[in-house]
Amino acid sequence: MRHPTRALLFVLIALCAAAAQEKEAAKPAPPKPESESAAKPEPAPVVRPHEVTIQGKTLHYKTTAGRMPIRNAAGETEAQMFYTAYTLDGVTDPSRRRLVFAFNGGPGSSSVWLQMGAIGPQRVKLNDDGSLPAPPYRLVPNEGTWLDDADLVFIDPVGTGYSRASKPDLNKKFFSLQGDIASVGEFIRLYLTRNNRWLSPLFLAGESYGTTRSAGLSGYLVEHGIALNGICLISTVLNFGTLEFDHFNDLAYALILPSYTAAAWYHKRLPADLEKDLNTALKESESYAADGYVKALHAGDRLTPAERQAAVAKLARLTGLSPAFIDRAELRVDLERFQRELLRDRNVVVGRLDSRLTGPGERAATIDIEFDPSMTTIRPPYTAAWYNYVRTELGYESDDDYHILGGGVTGWDFASDNRYADVTESLRLAFEKNPHMKLYVGAGHFDMATPYFAAWYTLDHMALPAAAKANIRRHEYESGHMYYINLDSLHAMKRDVSAFLEWAAPR
Repeated sequence: MRHPTRALLFVLIALCAAAAQEKEAAKPAPPKPESESAAKPEPAPVVRPHEVTIQGKTLHYKTTAGRMPIRNAAGETEAQMFYTAYTLDGVTDPSRRRLVFAFNGGPGSSSVWLQMGAIGPQRVKLNDDGSLPAPPYRLVPNEGTWLDDADLVFIDPVGTGYSRASKPDLNKKFFSLQGDIASVGEFIRLYLTRNNRWLSPLFLAGESYGTTRSAGLSGYLVEHGIALNGICLISTVLNFGTLEFDHFNDLAYALILPSYTAAAWYHKRLPADLEKDLNTALKESESYAADGYVKALHAGDRLTPAERQAAVAKLARLTGLSPAFIDRAELRVDLERFQRELLRDRNVVVGRLDSRLTGPGERAATIDIEFDPSMTTIRPPYTAAWYNYVRTELGYESDDDYHILGGGVTGWDFASDNRYADVTESLRLAFEKNPHMKLYVGAGHFDMATPYFAAWYTLDHMALPAAAKANIRRHEYESGHMYYINLDSLHAMKRDVSAFLEWAAPR
């Protein structure tokens, strides 16, 4: 028989436990993770009607500005990506209307440059040659817009524009070659789904690092069932080994040589026979870069004194630099040294993005450059114009800092596996899996950030089949990295792209 006191104690313990359970059950349930709970309602995108008249033709269109949620496999929102879409009114069958997804590069650049400089219906007014006008700045109808040829969606990747990761520790996921491609690819999938555009002819347009992203996306998208009609590469870099100056990477020194020649020609630093015609000067420079210069660089210390002297003389002829400087540089002149040295006698620095544009040197004797004059030309007018445009025209209001170029992206992971980042294989496979895809490649002669000769070298070393090579169109312009800021080049680009879009997806 049980002891009565001990039995009573067990009963009291049981009653207390039951009471505690009832009290716990009465507490409100903790909030469930976003993947389990009802999703918070997304702010609706802002839609506004507009019209623009260009060369007597009026385009009626709508803008849509908003943020797209990027979720992981568990359904948790990891980022919000800002975008601006332009869709033409009066389209009865969207499946017949081309759709272009556009973005810039950096990494860390918003899409404002292509949107308000080249492709959108409004553009920032600079001087006709692309140089900086006096403030205040203004927008004008863009006679080079692609809107008459296609609907346009401008994407700001995470860390640019108003696009943000939901938590700071998620930035690492998006600030990488593959993470960036996956997030922009997911944005495209969502946009096609939410706007019923899966059957539209599809295009990508990327500038600078945006060309790297485009090439990577071409392979990523086709693997996810999204085949492109075409890609527009504007100022291209697909393999960073063609750009990175290194004593054991002679390739970059050779491929930038024609861009040095273009800069020297523009500033009248070449011999009289080369100053007569830019194309003639470029052909001589290209020929030497691909043959004699490469051999001299590869020879290294095996060069005889006579061979070295001949190489120094040839480089001086093609760059406008003094033979003594080239000799001290051991035949290898990196970009910043060229920017500083070309016009040193005037204490003037030439631009990296556009070597036609110049600015004052810090001090006559310095070997460094304080700033890139071609960047300071474009940043103030585009910044002021965007902040006014996004509120007054697009109707999108935010107190967040719009990261136009830098400020939101740090520590980019190129995932190069101890090699230079390279997306040519992704592009090659996309051509193989989608033989109908077309490629436009544009380059500016005065671009020293992504030299045109490096782009052609890359395309010529991709081992593409003949059918794929026939699907590529190359164009050169008498301008810089943003070749569209020059009014003549903007018009030429418009003609070339319109013809390309019609070739890739006839109406």
